Formats: sequence, structure tokens, C-alpha cells
Amino acid sequence: MAAIEYIPLVDEDKHLIEIAKEAIRKGYRENWHSIGAALRTSDGSVFTSIHFDATVGRISICAEPIAMANAIMSGRNRLDTIVAVKHPNVKSGRPDFQVVSPCGMCREMITDYDPETKVIIKTGDGLKKVFMKDLLPFKYKEPSL
Repeated sequence: MAAIEYIPLVDEDKHLIEIAKEAIRKGYRENWHSIGAALRTSDGSVFTSIHFDATVGRISICAEPIAMANAIMSGRNRLDTIVAVKHPNVKSGRPDFQVVSPCGMCREMITDYDPETKVIIKTGDGLKKVFMKDLLPFKYKEPSL
């Protein structure tokens, strides 16, 4: 298996993180909405969303697919970079916004629509970008040995 290519963040990526923070800051509702996402398309357009929790957890909707739907409904089919952030929870001792990796279902959906999409994740060396397809290797096929 090839090593994951980590891509350093540029100013426009840092700005995308701030936009995601603002989305969840505006939409935060304790115990209901804690993740915000921002998606930049290949033409530079930005779409945001928050996740929607539900009493029945399996019907909750992550923020990333909502941002993707907003982009696609606006005619932007080429995704570029996506990021999700978790709202601070001072009560639990987490006072800062945190960049979070997409869940498995989001990885699946994003690679379905555009496997060349990049995602901003937290690594041991700080925030980096990676290609979504590297976070979901061997999709729908057996790995070659």
C-alpha cells in the first residue's frame, strides 16, 4: 500500500476551517448540532452546513453530505477540499474548536462523488490535507498483494 500523501495547508485552507467554525458557531445547539463543515469546489465556491442529530441516532445526518448537496444543487459537481470541525465543549474540558476526520459513511459518499476531493485532517504533525481516496483505500475491490 502506498504511503499517504500529506499536503500542507495554504491560506485558503485555513480560511475554509474558519468558515466551518463560523457555521457551527451560528448553528450550534447543545446535544443536537456539534459539527460544522465547509466545502470548497474547484471553482472556489464555498458551501457550509452543520450536522443534524436525532433521537434515533441512525437517522442523524452528518455535515459533510449536506455541504455536498448544497454544492451539487448549485451546479458545482467538482469538489476540491472539505473540512469538518467540532464545536467546543467547555463543560467536558475541550475549550477549542477541533478539526475532525470524516466518518466512514462520509468517506464513502465523498469518494463516490469525487475521489480526488481533499480533506483537512488532524495528524500527529498538525493539520494537513489528504486525498479522500487515501482515507478509504481499496474501495469496492480487493487489495492487491
